[in-house]
Amino acid sequence: MIEVTRKDSKESIDNLVRRFNRRVQQSGLIVAVKQGQYFEKPISKRERRTKAIIRTQRKVLKLKKIKLGQR
Repeated sequence: MIEVTRKDSKESIDNLVRRFNRRVQQSGLIVAVKQGQYFEKPISKRERRTKAIIRTQRKVLKLKKIKLGQR
């Protein structure tokens, strides 16, 4: 469980909420909950991962070409 306490008595509620939201985002809790929301077959998980790897490789290649002025 994620807990956030006040650093001092003068800290505003806005800062407290902001720090809480940042910790929730960094923990990856929301992503884990959303992934478990629906059942997904293991094969489709593997396909999704391979497609993501291919996407990142293409993006890197495209950026290299742009930097070299080839495109």
